[in-house]
Order: sequence, then C-alpha cells, then structure tokens
Amino acid sequence: MLHNLNLPIIDTSVVTLDNTTYALITTAIPGEKLLVVQGHTNGFVGELRHSDQVMLCARTPENARVLRARLPWLQPSVLGLQTSAGFGDRLGIATPGHVQSVRGTGVAPIFAQQSVRENTRTGRTPQQVLDDAMWGAFEAGWREPWGADADHLKALADIEPFIAAGYTFYTIDPGDYVDDDAEEDNTATLRQKASALPWSDLRSSLNETQQRYHRQFDIEDLPLAFDEHTLLKAVVKYGAAVAHMARMTRRIQELAGQRPFEMEISVDETRTTTALLEHFYIVSELKRLSVPFVSLAPRFVGRFEKGVDYIGDLAELEQNIAGHASIMRYFHNDYKLSLHTGSDKFEVYPITMRHTQGLVHLKTAGTSYLEALRLIASIDSSFFREIVEFACSRYDTDRKTYHVSATLAKLPLIASLTKDQLPDLLNQFDARQVLHVTFGSVLDTFGSRLHHLLNEHQADYHVYIKRHFDKHLEAFRSR
Repeated sequence: MLHNLNLPIIDTSVVTLDNTTYALITTAIPGEKLLVVQGHTNGFVGELRHSDQVMLCARTPENARVLRARLPWLQPSVLGLQTSAGFGDRLGIATPGHVQSVRGTGVAPIFAQQSVRENTRTGRTPQQVLDDAMWGAFEAGWREPWGADADHLKALADIEPFIAAGYTFYTIDPGDYVDDDAEEDNTATLRQKASALPWSDLRSSLNETQQRYHRQFDIEDLPLAFDEHTLLKAVVKYGAAVAHMARMTRRIQELAGQRPFEMEISVDETRTTTALLEHFYIVSELKRLSVPFVSLAPRFVGRFEKGVDYIGDLAELEQNIAGHASIMRYFHNDYKLSLHTGSDKFEVYPITMRHTQGLVHLKTAGTSYLEALRLIASIDSSFFREIVEFACSRYDTDRKTYHVSATLAKLPLIASLTKDQLPDLLNQFDARQVLHVTFGSVLDTFGSRLHHLLNEHQADYHVYIKRHFDKHLEAFRSR
C-alpha cells in the first residue's frame, strides 16, 4: 500500500506485521531518513497525514524503542556459540553495508559495537550506537538475530549506560589489573606478589590454589603441567584480573535482572602474550567463580596491530592458536576464541577456523571508517589530503592508547600523489595505521564535512564496505 502513496521508499525496509506497514523513506536532505508507519500508529511521535493515515516519524530514540517493541527482530539478542563477527561503526551509517556482506554467510553479526573509549572520541552515546545499528538493520531488511557489544568495559561505572540502552554482549577488559611484570619476576618476587592478591574476592587462598593446580592436565596431545614458578606467574599476572571480572559480572547481573546477556573476556590489550597455562588458569578460575562467558580473547603470539594484517611467524601463530583451541575443547567447547583487533588479518582467518571448527568471534572496528576515507579519497581529493595532513599532525598523540608501529617517515608524500593514486594510500601499512588511530581527532575537526559528504554517497559507501567485508568473511562462511 505504501508504494501507492508516491513516497521515496527504501524498498528493502518495507515490512508489514499485524496490519501495520513500516518503512524508511529518503528526504531532500542527504542522509536524512524518516520512518513511515501506516496502520496502528499509537506510541509513535510524528506527523499524521489524515488523508491516508500515514505517520511520518523522525528516527528518534523514542520512535526506535516503539519500533523495536513492534518488530522483535530489531531488538539485539544473544548469539551463543555461533561463528560471529562484530562490525564496529564509528560513523553510524555503515550497518546497511555490513548487512549486505554478512547476509547468507551463516555468520552471526554484532552490528552495534563500540567501546567507552570509542564513544568518547566519536562523541556518541551507547544508545546512539545501538539505535544507529538498529535503523541500519531495518533499512537493509535484516530479520535474523544480531547482537550489541558494549566493548572493552574496564570499570564498574562503565556498565550502566549500556544496560539501559539494551546491549546483549559485554566485553570485559581487565587489562588494568593484569601484571605484565610477572613475566620477568623471579620466584621470590612472585611469592610476595601472590600473597597480596585479593584472595577474599577470589574466594580462595594461595595454598588452595596451589593444591588445585600443582598437577598435570592431559589436554589432547598437549600435556600441561604447572610447576611452582609457572603457577605463581599465572596467579600474579591474572589473579587480580580474574577478581575484577567477577566484580564486573556481579554488577552486570545486578543491573540486567532477568534480561539475557552474554560476556566476553578480553586480555588481549596487554604487553605480554597469554601462555597456554595462563589461558587454562583464567578459564578454570572463572568457572570456579561462576563467571559466565561465551568467548575469550587471549593475547596471541606475534602482533595484532590496527588496520593491517598479522605481523609475525604464521607457523608459530598456527601452533599457538591450535594450543588455545585444545584448551577450549578441554572445557567442552562451551566458549569461543575471539580475535580482537581482528580486522584485515586475512592470513589468520583460515588458520583460526581450521583449529576452532567455527567456535570463533571476529572483532573489527576501524576498518569500516577506513573504507569511508577510501571513498572520500575517490570523490574529494582535496578534502582527503587535508584529512591525511591533519592525521599526521595528531598521530604521535593519538597512537598512545593503541598497539601500532607505523612511522610518519614511511608515509608517501601526500603532495606527490596524483588524484588517482590517493585511494591506494589506504592499502599502505603506515598510512592505514595513522588514519586508523586518529579517527577521534579527525571527527572532532572534520566531522560535519565528512558526514555530509558520506551522506551524499551512502550507497557507494555501502558498496565499499560490502567489498571489504566480503574478503573478511570468506573464511568464516558456513559451507
């Protein structure tokens, strides 16, 4: 019926349920879209056209809540042990491209995914991130389950806004409580540090812990055995982190009430790798403390840096991933391995799938933003040159909270590149990292111009995203 009203309807968004039809329409303002409701309009806030009983509604948080209540598939849900992928969207307009890429792959998507750090740098709230993802999923006609990830939660105070917004996936990052110095401490120092751990929060003692772990564990063809030093190292390195994870879990449970949720444990943003024995210790302790989690992100060997492929020996990484997967199977395959800083790690994906049999979560973030810059490079070269020069001026400051190794001296001279060469700058290692980590500063300075340009070319942007994520998801597709 809506198609008879001469409205600029986005066809993929049209849905009819319980005698009411919903759709999005475009407007004369680039990027602005309105919700159209024909039928039961109660609860929505907008302009009612009495001639045809159609209500035109702005995409407000209030209307988003009503739409989610009407169309249950627009509510984020838990995804369990399915092969899954997180699609970070720092601009709030990428989800239709993510839908186009993930549709038909068998991969369960998390469309809303942003950390407290990213929200601070983009000026967005958890509610805005979730609503933007929901509108994008609605626009693209996605009707399968999808998740919303409150990423890299570090403190108890971080949790409440994500609970209030309706997130279903909580990534706990206890990195501030991980003692990386334990890697080099001698046994006497480790003993001293271990005695000072928050044993009451761990509901145990050092003596009880030693009794639990001072033996060999037969894990497939990988016998693991703690001696005094390796156990003390695991306990000191991760004991306080485990206690913090338990505190964070209790707070989420308290705030979520009966609403279902799932958690991911992230220890990847640390200075040292997660040894197999340490993975075993972390999981054993979390289970002992009744901390529920659906995925674990260890720090693997080698370097997982922002925006670029894996740096290191692939044979060594494969052996490492195989070991972590063996431990996962020891615990009855009841959680997934998670690849953080996972975007653009094309050599890693087949290895991970081979050893996990699909029990894997891929987490991406800034790569969708980089595709936006690639598009800008192709349609407004002078603006792109401004962005690159500004990003270079901000790199030394903005890189401090990221694991990156790009150097400004290795960037091609932007002035020497022709217009046709500019998009290819997004394939260059150092340029990708510089542009990746300076996103917050770029958005602070150029945000309105950048959004205006992308809004004029949203369909092209989604094509760019689909092309890029098709390559990401190829190894994860269900056969």
